[in-house]
Amino acid sequence: MEIRKNSLLEKLENYGKSDFYPFHMPGHKRQDFLNGFPDPYSIDITEIDGFDNLHHAEGILKESMERAAEIYGADQTCYLVNGSTCGILSAVCGSTAWGGKLLMARNCHKSAYHGLILNHLEPVYVYPSYLEGPGISGGVCPSDVRRILEQDKKREIQAVLVVSPTYEGVVSDIAGIAAAAHEHGIQLIVDEAHGAHLPFGGKENGFPEPALSMGADVVIQSLHKTLPCFTQTAVLHMKGDLADRERICRYLGMFQSSSPSYVFMAAMEQCIRFMDGDGRREMAAYGKRLERFFQQVKDLRNLKVLDWEKIVEADHSRKAGAAPGTISVYGWDPSKIVISCKRVWFKNVSGERQRLSGEALGNILRERYHLEMEMCAPEYVIGMTSVMDTEEGLLRLEKALWELDQELDTEPESVSGRTGEGHGDRGLSELPQPPLRLSPAEAMEMPGIRKRLSESAGSVSREFIYLYPPGIPVLAPGEEITEDVLERAAWYEAMGLSVQGLEDPSLSNIITVAEK
Repeated sequence: MEIRKNSLLEKLENYGKSDFYPFHMPGHKRQDFLNGFPDPYSIDITEIDGFDNLHHAEGILKESMERAAEIYGADQTCYLVNGSTCGILSAVCGSTAWGGKLLMARNCHKSAYHGLILNHLEPVYVYPSYLEGPGISGGVCPSDVRRILEQDKKREIQAVLVVSPTYEGVVSDIAGIAAAAHEHGIQLIVDEAHGAHLPFGGKENGFPEPALSMGADVVIQSLHKTLPCFTQTAVLHMKGDLADRERICRYLGMFQSSSPSYVFMAAMEQCIRFMDGDGRREMAAYGKRLERFFQQVKDLRNLKVLDWEKIVEADHSRKAGAAPGTISVYGWDPSKIVISCKRVWFKNVSGERQRLSGEALGNILRERYHLEMEMCAPEYVIGMTSVMDTEEGLLRLEKALWELDQELDTEPESVSGRTGEGHGDRGLSELPQPPLRLSPAEAMEMPGIRKRLSESAGSVSREFIYLYPPGIPVLAPGEEITEDVLERAAWYEAMGLSVQGLEDPSLSNIITVAEK
């Protein structure tokens, strides 16, 4: 049909027919795990008689979510049709009072910062550790959470929010963090968007324990990220007496569409049922496929697929004899394939040697091997896998990495131009720590002035700066713009990474708080 030409639909159809392999979300990997999902048009309805109402569930949807809660071990599970974003917003706003304080990990997704703004909250940041070897953020130490809560003499902090696993697969000591929060009578919210598969994995298959079984009070999971479900599907779990279920559900009614998709909800129900049955056996086979892959690539000479077991062991042994709760890398999620190109060099199309960035590596994998990665960071790329990934797909990545590895080297040779060497071993993926001058809400509501980004050091930002994905702010509203932040932003842009958050798409200007 003529209407299809030069359309998004046509491009999606062509991509689906191509040999590009998706090392990215959604977790269904373009496969129908039901072997016969109905035509979506035939089952797309509204709240007609007999099909219940998500915002006032009394019938089939209520029963479906109750079955999901039983499977997950939650007291209450809610379907989310606006992704984990609406769950994070509802959890943040439903767990804090207007103008209160939230203790949150600084590596939270931008949606958590939006929650701060909506509820006019003052953030108290806890920073994750930084793992210098692989050049990524680690986890949050329970001792840091406990220390901050003990310093809160007026008991103004009303909840704790952390991310586990991280985009790279780092798992924090959720049991230790939960214990610290509960000692102060406040709840722990865990953004487990990247861990929806964990309840079905099992330690015997190499997967860590899910946050809900480790003491978390509110957990948000994106089904579409790591399970066979449609983009935009997620769940929110609540357990225990600390979570204000009624208030959180009230916010869900605000942040979710008033016309929820029955296609999405039916898919969520079927996904959870599948994972609770055949999916558990599939997770065991999936764990073995991943184990084989990591074994096959462990001896790469230049590129490095991170060996998380060694990183976990190193973190634990380095802190042997330390006080309980000081371990930042409590575990890892093997579904995330992190390929480091730190200090690796290659020859570009002109035959010149230059440093290999994550963006360049991602481009090579896409253009030469038709492997589409999930994310390109300054010094690594992430391949996101799921239970639907095939042996053939993992073998293609394995062969591509071995072939590329022969063309690369790691000689410490300097090149002209911006390459990031000025940061040294500190790492361009480490989160900066700009001073917090105002709460995000205060900054965004004050008069603003446009400045050249390159000349804005010392001003207070009214905007975000972040790489997307993953959407973790390098700079948030209310924070002072430092030379470190500017240097990172310029380097990210020079490397061709997707820098977002500023109103000016050219990244030349930033809106700051008017000085007066």
